[in-house]
Amino acid sequence: MILQTNAQWGNLHAATKPRNLDMSRKKPENLSFEEALSELESLVDRLEQGDISLEESLKSFERGIALTRNCQQALAKAEQKVSILSDKTLEAEPETFEVDAKD
Repeated sequence: MILQTNAQWGNLHAATKPRNLDMSRKKPENLSFEEALSELESLVDRLEQGDISLEESLKSFERGIALTRNCQQALAKAEQKVSILSDKTLEAEPETFEVDAKD
């Protein structure tokens, strides 16, 4: 019985503690794609649970939009790099592209 109670407490504690607290302090543009996506998934989970205030929901939504834009930009850059690298035109000249410090 005590083990079950401790297990339940652990689940409750895990469900109520803030997620990705360190990442949410960083600007979205300073996060890697994986960090931004992970935080975005956590935000969506919290919003879907519906147990946060309207004000907190709006802040989370705003943060989610910024994270989404960051992810979209990272994907667009990756797509451009893949397109340049996989260009099959024999006459194509090599093109340079800037590599971000976090790539």
